[in-house]
Amino acid sequence: MRLDVNVLGTFYRMAREGAGLAAGRLTQMTGVETRVGVTKLNFMRGQEIRRDLADGSALVGVRVELTGAIDGHSMVVFDRDDAARIVEGLLSEAGADPAADADAFDRMSQSAVSEVGQVMNSGFVDGWADVLESVIDVSTPTFVEGESAEPFLDDLENAPADDDLALLFQSRIETVDAEIEFDHYLFPERDSMAALLDRLRTSDGIAYDKLDGFDRMAERGAEEMAETATKLTGIETTIEIRRLNFVSLEAIPQQVPDEKLVGVAFEFDGVPSGYLLFLFDEASAHEIVDAMVPMDVDDDGFDEMGRSAIMELGNIMASGFLDGWANVLDTTIDHSTPEFIHDIGTAAVDPVVVGLGANQEYAFVFDTLVVADGHAFDCEVYAIPDGSDLERALNDLEVGRIEETPTTAEFQDLDQS
Repeated sequence: MRLDVNVLGTFYRMAREGAGLAAGRLTQMTGVETRVGVTKLNFMRGQEIRRDLADGSALVGVRVELTGAIDGHSMVVFDRDDAARIVEGLLSEAGADPAADADAFDRMSQSAVSEVGQVMNSGFVDGWADVLESVIDVSTPTFVEGESAEPFLDDLENAPADDDLALLFQSRIETVDAEIEFDHYLFPERDSMAALLDRLRTSDGIAYDKLDGFDRMAERGAEEMAETATKLTGIETTIEIRRLNFVSLEAIPQQVPDEKLVGVAFEFDGVPSGYLLFLFDEASAHEIVDAMVPMDVDDDGFDEMGRSAIMELGNIMASGFLDGWANVLDTTIDHSTPEFIHDIGTAAVDPVVVGLGANQEYAFVFDTLVVADGHAFDCEVYAIPDGSDLERALNDLEVGRIEETPTTAEFQDLDQS
């Protein structure tokens, strides 16, 4: 299978259009005002999908089979408590007496959830069909529930294996006066997806396994980042790349928490070129400063010494990440001196979005988990390469080199820059 930016852009529009229709139909059905939240095109390994579905929460899902322009399955998954609230609202509105025990999920409750899930699945699929100008048929819904991945995936022939990189739509619809959230998955059948990619592609594009290689490249870079961060701070650190997201540049500010963030930004040059941004919440940044600066700093923690500590860590993480890429690609990637950021959400990412906006519409973003000394916190790593550079680099990538090539990060001490 081969894909290009046009293919991914089309899929992203499909996800946005489908989410809009699903939100509108959910509003009509429940009377609850809704809006589309963040939409992502995710590349996730099967083991990560299974981990998401087995996080200890009780889940309820509605799955349909697709035939036509896309063969496969579409599934919406709710937290069980959210599903129970939907049931209560629908049955009360219909004049029925909701079950006193919400955990029971009797036949009437299952039917109500299935009806909502069918409406939402159909909204997504109709949105995809509109973008593709094709017909996609939807089967009757199947109700599934459980606290592990097995009920949701084990009977699907096209569910990704643990190490397979799967292409998933993930959309979120937010209600105005209630917190009802869900995840949406598309599991396409491989031959059907290959045919669709051939139809949509406007260039030779890149082989799908090269994108898999890109994901593994990031994992190698993350390993080097963790090792150097541990050496620098003295705090045992692991960094895990959880998924690769393909998003519209204009959507990036929507994904950033609306709170004070501390970060370090870089511009990198070579093949590929682009921007690299590390964002931490303030509490995590304070912990980093406390670990790196062997003396008291002011209450803010981001005086000249605190800023220098954050930038030094960012410099080393950037070097590890980009040197991992460069070694695998057998190329050279240089990065700028770090720029310190301490700002509210959207403002923290604006410089990167503006910098790329003149040349491209979409970006790849890595969803990253940092665990330091047993404490997990999210570090958003925005590794955003120029699209044409990335395609050229990946076409030259020898996937076998990824596991064979050592990451040997070298970095310049900030005091000598």
